[in-house]
Amino acid sequence: MNIVSNLLHINKPLVSVNWLYEHLNATNLVVLNGTIPKVTAKKLSELIEEQQIFNARFFDLKNIFSVQGSTFPNTVLSAKDFEKEAQKLGINKDSCIVVYDEYGIYSSPRVWWLFKNFGFDNVAVLDGGFPEWKKKNYPTEEKENKEFSKGDFVAIQQDNLILNSEEVLKLYNKPSVQVLDARSSGRFYGNEPEPRAEVRNGHIPNSKSLPYASLVSEGKMKSREELKGLFNEINTSNKQMIFSCGSGITACVLALGATIAEYENLSVYDGSWTEWGSLTHLPIEI
Repeated sequence: MNIVSNLLHINKPLVSVNWLYEHLNATNLVVLNGTIPKVTAKKLSELIEEQQIFNARFFDLKNIFSVQGSTFPNTVLSAKDFEKEAQKLGINKDSCIVVYDEYGIYSSPRVWWLFKNFGFDNVAVLDGGFPEWKKKNYPTEEKENKEFSKGDFVAIQQDNLILNSEEVLKLYNKPSVQVLDARSSGRFYGNEPEPRAEVRNGHIPNSKSLPYASLVSEGKMKSREELKGLFNEINTSNKQMIFSCGSGITACVLALGATIAEYENLSVYDGSWTEWGSLTHLPIEI
């Protein structure tokens, strides 16, 4: 097989561990570990696996691929900075990226959405993540710090995939727009305390609750039909959807689910409830 014919191209947002295993030696494949700790968890060093998928590269959402020193967590980088950091990981314009996390489906969709936000479509989430990979006894290796040859990845900012609070403020009340909140229903309705003490309880007015966990079963995304059912029930007139959560991570699980269910006109609110609930000029409902 010549090199050109071995270049992978993904035309769907989700791939199975079987698919990844079959294509593990593809010339342009880049496997990214996008794990971050859950906001309710202890520090990452106590939680992460010692092993990783063979030849994986660590995509550091917290310390590299978010604006450091930002008022709110996980703030998206500029296109220039994202491009520079992606190139350091050895990512090229013709790379085929599969991203996973160590919970199954949690933070990996955020990495997928970031690449989409910067105009890169040859990327997919690994369904079931590392737990599913281990279950099949597919090849792993010990984690180590690696350096890569600089890639030629180019980031081109796309419109409306990631929104800020002022953009959401202009849209949330429109009849043609539906805001969906990926936090637990307890947090959405203010019955559970926010994990960040300075953040108010409640939700964005006119938003609806769709906890990200309801899209996932045993660490894997539910079927296309099940996902369509969930979104059709909550968005009956095919409105533009804006996804929010605690800090912009699990909102991307909703974006992934909606993409699998073949919806279009989707956006993620980057600051999400950490920002909205902190800014006292923004309206809330409980």
